[in-house]
Amino acid sequence: MSDGTHVMWMRGGTSKGGYFLKEDLPAETAARDALLLRIMGSPDPQQIDGMGGADPLTSKVAVVGKSAREGVDVDYLFLQVFVDQAIVTDAQNCGNILAGIGPFAIERGLVPAQDGETKVTIFMENTGQIAVATVCTPGGKVTYAGKARIDGVPGTHAPVPLEFRDTAGSSCGALLPTGNASDEVNGVCVTLIDNGMPCVVMKAEDVGATGYESREELDNAADLKARIEAIRLAVGERMNLGDVREKSVPKMMLVAPPREGGAVTVRSFIPHRAHASVGVLGAVSVATACLIEGSPAAEVASIPEGQRKTLSVEHPTGEMTCVMDLDEAGQVKTAALLRTARKLMDGEIF
Repeated sequence: MSDGTHVMWMRGGTSKGGYFLKEDLPAETAARDALLLRIMGSPDPQQIDGMGGADPLTSKVAVVGKSAREGVDVDYLFLQVFVDQAIVTDAQNCGNILAGIGPFAIERGLVPAQDGETKVTIFMENTGQIAVATVCTPGGKVTYAGKARIDGVPGTHAPVPLEFRDTAGSSCGALLPTGNASDEVNGVCVTLIDNGMPCVVMKAEDVGATGYESREELDNAADLKARIEAIRLAVGERMNLGDVREKSVPKMMLVAPPREGGAVTVRSFIPHRAHASVGVLGAVSVATACLIEGSPAAEVASIPEGQRKTLSVEHPTGEMTCVMDLDEAGQVKTAALLRTARKLMDGEIF
């Protein structure tokens, strides 16, 4: 590996990782994955011999290319590089890394910048769905400076609003793969849901938690983690995900009544470690579960009136606001979120 590989390292939302043009990576999957494992320094809990940050949230990859699809600017493939296992998986999407796709595409010349702001339409290869990112481009150049603030990220940055279209059933084939608002699994009422991210949503109190624990408390709760992992393994087939033992989905979501004026409180497992905040598309799935009558989330959530629902999803380091537009039947039509991104470095990696 004497020749370097062109890459831009970016923070997207509350995650960060390497952003690659598709043409800069090996076309063959095994060769590509071997390269990415070496780049991140996996498998190693510290990822000391690579760029990974010893955390699933900082061991992520975006592969981006010009799209041939009508009405779409770029195709985006998300890859999760495991920290302590030699695994690279495309089994899920990532809405945080998605926040950097628009700026990256403009910086790489895949999308021409407009003066003021530039909309980038993105096909998410993992799920076959579309997102539209709005990027600040004053004078026809990407800027990362601005006044937008998101919880889990210090300081302020340029806003990157993300609108998600047709995300229901992206991985599981249906919003509710069992057709039920709730199912009982191992004696616990859960909602099996996929509105951009396959999730298992349950009341924290039903598995012996409060829903207000810190990330560290959750990661040290061996009995709790074992109980929710047993539920996760039991629902893989029901969610049309097959055997999920070696997969990073579904995500496990423990919900509780809000404490800070939001709609719901969530503690997320991704799936074996507690999330420092909550994933973008995980938040969308949880917010959607709150709007489903008879679901565990609906029992604890505080829901505003109106066809447009602004739901603040509280998490360990703050909140994430989901704006949900409903159709006449009360079903979620579109979901939008505010994210930010920042370019950290651009160059070659070895």
